[in-house]
Amino acid sequence: MGELFRSEEMTLAQLFLQSEAAYCCVSELGEIGMVQFRDLNPDVNVFQRKFVNEVRRCEEMDRKLRFVEKEIKRANIEIIDTGENPEVPFPRDMIDLEATFEKLENELKEINTNQEALKKNFLELTELKHILHRTQQFFNEMEDPSLLEESSVLMDPNEPSRVAPLRLGFVAGVIGRERIPTFERMLWRVCRGNVFLRQANIEDPLEDPATGDQVHKSVFIIFFQGDQLKNRVKKICEGFRATLYPCPETPQERKEMLAGVNARIDDLQMVLNQTEDHRQRVLQAAAKTVRVWFIKVRKMKAIYHTLNLCNIDVTQKCLIAEVWCPVSDLDSIQFALRRGTEKSGSTVPSILNRMQTKQTPPTYNKTNKFTSGFQNIVDAYGIGNYREINPAPYTIITFPFLFAVMFGDLGHGTLMTCAALYLVLRESRLMAQKNDNEIFSMVFAGRYIILLMGIFSVYTGIIYNDCFSKSLNVFGSGWSVRSMFGEKGGNWTEKTLAGSAALQLDPAVEGVFKGPYPIGIDPIWSISTNKLTFLNSFKMKMSVILGVIHMLFGVTLSLFNHLYFKKPLNIYLGFIPEIVFMASLFGYLVILIFFKWISYDARTSRDAPSLLIAFINMFLFSYNDPTIKPLYRGQMGLQIFLVLIALACVPCMLVLKTLFLRRQYLWRKHLGTQNFGGIRVGNGPTEDEAEIIQHDQLAQQTDEEPEFNFADMAVHQAIHTIEYCLGCISNTASYLRLWALSLAHAQLSEVLWSMVMRIGLSTKGFGGFIVLSLVFFAFAVLTVAILLIMEGLSAFLHALRLHWVEFQNKFYTGQGFKFLPFTFESILDGRSEE
Repeated sequence: MGELFRSEEMTLAQLFLQSEAAYCCVSELGEIGMVQFRDLNPDVNVFQRKFVNEVRRCEEMDRKLRFVEKEIKRANIEIIDTGENPEVPFPRDMIDLEATFEKLENELKEINTNQEALKKNFLELTELKHILHRTQQFFNEMEDPSLLEESSVLMDPNEPSRVAPLRLGFVAGVIGRERIPTFERMLWRVCRGNVFLRQANIEDPLEDPATGDQVHKSVFIIFFQGDQLKNRVKKICEGFRATLYPCPETPQERKEMLAGVNARIDDLQMVLNQTEDHRQRVLQAAAKTVRVWFIKVRKMKAIYHTLNLCNIDVTQKCLIAEVWCPVSDLDSIQFALRRGTEKSGSTVPSILNRMQTKQTPPTYNKTNKFTSGFQNIVDAYGIGNYREINPAPYTIITFPFLFAVMFGDLGHGTLMTCAALYLVLRESRLMAQKNDNEIFSMVFAGRYIILLMGIFSVYTGIIYNDCFSKSLNVFGSGWSVRSMFGEKGGNWTEKTLAGSAALQLDPAVEGVFKGPYPIGIDPIWSISTNKLTFLNSFKMKMSVILGVIHMLFGVTLSLFNHLYFKKPLNIYLGFIPEIVFMASLFGYLVILIFFKWISYDARTSRDAPSLLIAFINMFLFSYNDPTIKPLYRGQMGLQIFLVLIALACVPCMLVLKTLFLRRQYLWRKHLGTQNFGGIRVGNGPTEDEAEIIQHDQLAQQTDEEPEFNFADMAVHQAIHTIEYCLGCISNTASYLRLWALSLAHAQLSEVLWSMVMRIGLSTKGFGGFIVLSLVFFAFAVLTVAILLIMEGLSAFLHALRLHWVEFQNKFYTGQGFKFLPFTFESILDGRSEE
């Protein structure tokens, strides 16, 4: 249980793996996911490592599988995911896998090539069929088709009155429908109007054999005279990517060609159907096992990539690896190594040897599905230093609570709780569906955070007595109006009640105020004219109280860090001045708030001094104003004493700590003997021992202690002191956002009710029912969109800021690096690139 509040204790271990057992051992370590491998070959190029060929083979297999997957998705075939997690194949199985993938890829490529050629041929025949059909229609529409055919007319040369014989030619083809207008203009301009174009649309779209897209085309026929125009027309057709087809001159030849084309189209259609059926069978068979193949290949690639991080001894029979691992999981790691050795058939066991190191280990916080969301919130600010206090356990309570203080509404909290409960109760089914929507995935990952935020919002909604901006009168109000009508000294009459728009209940009159409401705020405040004045005062003071307690708790947690890392100087010159400084000023302010609540009643409340003025005068040492009455006897002396104590804490943090650090450094530097003319002074070690100590200290300073720089340390400590002292003021003011957002949420909810829902409730009859239904629908949509989503997100971000800046900076450094174990789960889920 103690590890929940700190990161796991880590150790650096050395693995000695036999060459024949290394693959299986790394495979077992990847299944349990408890070790992080270090790269022992940082200076070696990735292309020069031992297992680079195996990694390339795995990448090639992965490429082939991606090609198969692409073909499966293009054929709209569902890839079957049974949730199976196959074991890693042995290295000797790689040849069989490569052969299987090679055969499958070649077969699919051959099918695609043949199918594309058949589709291209089918497209050409289809276009030719439409050309023959449309061309015959063009000629039938002519009054004298014989004049338009490309032919020679024999004329009598002895008749000078007759003109030269007319020779007309034509070309026919197919062009994209969208290019027709431009194509026609280009023909007109280039040929100067000496051509005649007829075109007709093909009703059915044609399939492009290369891309598979449906394209719309048109048939055209161009009449011209002479070879020069013929060449121009063909070049223009080529430029517009129009396809030209041979078209017979006589109707009989066109009819015969059309019959032959139809017969060939029928034969091609049958062959295409058979080819498509064969392709579907191949892809459906592959879809059943492609996911398992992907898992096997990626696991193999991950293993070989990890083996490339290891060193190989001179005998080439042993691989040496260094790993970071949790101390509590050493037994599981040993057992995994034993399983891997047995699986490989090796007789030499693998060895796990713990190493002593001065390097900083990675930070590893064990989480489960409940705590992982809160841990992610903390890690988003920064990964904690090794073994420092982990804020996540405390965030589980404080984060939803501070959110609820800003979001407090019984109705909205209930809706949020129900939505989160749906995600929690159906989490298994929702996880199996593997929704790719990024927003849904983010919300689903924080389902337990949302659940606690909803539950806490229900609680604060009860405290505020606020449910969709309306108060609930469950126990009856603690205020009595009857006592103001003269029964017990009241001075109200029926005339007073009838002639006044607003009256004030005086709690000083006996019987008016019967007692406090059992839980939460009295519902009578919801109809009072000074509701905002009362709630502002209450929520502002509550925000200050919660903020100071939260910050004091954060400073207190820093004590446990100093105790764990055995830094007494940080306790005496860091923690104690910090906690005294904050408690003497802002802790005193919280006490004043409670003191004022307790000391003044309804009759003496008019004489109560302002806490804000009293707190400002405390800093200014201003006590001469006779209009400001003290809260208690001896207030001036106590406040002066507290301010002086707070001021005395500043030099302790600013100067004394730096001087003590410098003194400690000089003492360590000159530890041992001091030689004066070869004479050993004191009871320190001998000269030989002193040399050994100095050598060890020099090595230690080289490893972990930089040279002490007094100026740098003084500047660093000055920045920290100024930041802390000013931060106590700014951070306390920052917690007023609890009051501001709570007020904004309540007012927005009230405005939404009065401007929307009141319209539906004011109508009567059957028409009123319809209007009420429509208005309620609009009210529900606006409530979810604005008050739940937008206001909830705003309160979430403000609660996040309060934890990151105001709370965690008191004890949490967040400058560590995360423990990234070698695990197949993260690799297969796509969370890791390698």
